Order: sequence, then C-alpha cells, then structure tokens
Amino acid sequence: MLLLRYQLKQALPQKVWCRFCAVMGKLQSKLKHSTYKYSRPDEIIEERIQTKAFQEYSPAHMDTVSVVAALNSDVCVSGGKDKTVVAYNWKTGNVVKRFKGHEHEITKVTCIPNSNQFFSASRDRMVMMWDLHGSSQPRQQLCGHAMVVTGLAVSPDSSQLCTGSRDNTLLLWDVVTGQSVERASVSRNVVTHLCWVPREPYILQTSEDKTLRLWDSRGLQVAHMFPAKQYIQTYCEVSVDGHKCVSCSNGFGGEGCEATLWDLRQTRNRICEYKGHFQTVASCVFLPRALALMPLIATSSHDCKVKIWNQDTGACLFTLSLDGSGPLTSLAVGDAISLLCASFNRGIHLLRMDHSRGLELQEVAAF
Repeated sequence: MLLLRYQLKQALPQKVWCRFCAVMGKLQSKLKHSTYKYSRPDEIIEERIQTKAFQEYSPAHMDTVSVVAALNSDVCVSGGKDKTVVAYNWKTGNVVKRFKGHEHEITKVTCIPNSNQFFSASRDRMVMMWDLHGSSQPRQQLCGHAMVVTGLAVSPDSSQLCTGSRDNTLLLWDVVTGQSVERASVSRNVVTHLCWVPREPYILQTSEDKTLRLWDSRGLQVAHMFPAKQYIQTYCEVSVDGHKCVSCSNGFGGEGCEATLWDLRQTRNRICEYKGHFQTVASCVFLPRALALMPLIATSSHDCKVKIWNQDTGACLFTLSLDGSGPLTSLAVGDAISLLCASFNRGIHLLRMDHSRGLELQEVAAF
C-alpha cells in the first residue's frame, strides 16, 4: 500500500496528488467503527478512529492551509498557499469574507484582542491589516522586512504590533499610524513565531537557532534567553495568566518532536516536557481550564496527530489521528470545548472535547 502511494505521488501533479489525499482522508474520517491502540504505558488512550457524526462544510481554501486563529467564539481567520485570508464561521460552516492582497503564501495571522481586526503575514514580505466589517482590501500594508515574515504579535492594549522574519530582525509598529518605531537584529536569529505576554511589555520568540527569547518591547532588547534546545523551536504560546509558556520542536522519527513548558516568572526554568510525536511539532496551545479538572496542553504535528497532555505531569491523555490530512500546520482554541486545526491536505478540522466517557477529542467537521 505504501509503495502504491509512493508511485502515485511520483506520477501525479502536486495539485492532483493533494486532491487525492483529501478525498481519501474524507473517506477514512467517515468510518463507523472504533479501535484503540496503545503505544506507551503513560498514555491512557492512544488513538480512536472517528465514530460520531461528521460534517463536511464548504472549504475555506483551495490549497494547503498554513495557519488558523480564532477571531471570536464563532469566526476564525486562516491563510495558506492560495494567497487568501479567509474569515469563516465554523459554527455554521460558511465563509464570512475573503480578503485578497498578498502575492504569495500566507504564513501567519493574528487577531487584535476584542476587535474585528486582524493582521496577516506572507512570503511576499508584507504584513497587512484587515477589518472583518470593512473593505476586502487591506486597511494597512506594512513593509519593512527583507525576507518572508514568520512572526506576528499584538500588544495586550492593541497599540503595537511586533513582526519577525527570516531576515533575523524584529520590528515594532504603531498600530494606529502603521509606522515602524523600533528595529532589532540578532545574527542567525531566524524567527519562527512570536507571541505577546498578557499584561506585560514582553514578547516571546522562537527561532531556528534552537532558542527561546524574551524581548522587552521598551526599546526592543533581549531581556532573557532560555537554555537552547537540541532542535529548531517552531512555535510558542503563553498561558492566560502570563506565568508559563510552551514551545515546540521540529524533528523526525521521534527525535526532537517534543513540546516544553517553561516558567516565565523569576526562575524561568524548564518545568516539563511532552514527548510522543514522531515528526515535527508545529503548534502547541494551552487549553481552557474549564475543559478538565487538571491543566491541559494540546499539540499538533506533521505526523497527522493532535495530542492532549496533562500539563503538570507530561502524560499524554489522548491522541486523535487525522489520517489523510498530511502535516498538521496550526492549532487554535475556538471556544471552551473546541479546537481548530489546519492541515496540509484537508483544510481546517473542527475538533471537540468530550468528557461523557472520559477525556476524548473528536473530529466533528472539516472545511
């Protein structure tokens, strides 16, 4: 079977191959039987094939989805290889609006808190600001990087935007004027992600140099550098209380492929690691505390799996395998019980937490 897939991939054009994978994935997701697999003693439930009703919504994108973020409890924004930013109501299964302006693939999106506005970044080196209820044309176009923009973070008071790039630089922008107010550069600091610490002037940044940096936005200086990991750090997120952060690593065959919890307070020590993926971990998020009695973290990986972890112990509590989806590229919290997961082959997956029979994660829709 693997040989046949390899031969088909070599023979078919890329777009045809992606469509084939998407169709096969949809068929697999509609299987009506259930199965369990166990791989490690500390994993309570390793995998379950989808058993509940599954809805196929109209697609948000016609190609690979690179990133997804929640604008509010009903609408998400996403971007990908089709160069389009899409606002989508994932509760009704409808496109709200499409935004066009970028010339190349969308790499990042981030939303302005308590607003209908958001930013997108692209391989065209541009950052654009959009308004859900405004024109389909960008409100602002920010140009300042020499290479693809790979990081976006909005300050808690929504007054500033920090951008990062493969050109080793970070730029700080005034959101109102669209003007760059600070610039910083560190040799070999290829930015992979940025996020702003809640209620603080600090920005967290992951890099291809395998480090996690904490920047002070007041002058845009490095305030702290965490101990370097063995693999490229691909993504980071800060907890709602601002006390902890989680980063994740690339890798292959189980080497690397982990997420790491760090203390953001005075000690700034490594607290816990989450190991169990077999390919690059592309995204990691803190889950709302209302979901369970214990604090939880979710990760998505190029191995087509989403895992739920006990934040304190590092134990994997549940693994959902999204077969046929290809690499999972981005993960976002939709609401108190829902996750949105972007994929290479099958668009965006709507996942739902279920506690009726213990902790479970179900795929309920794709778009």
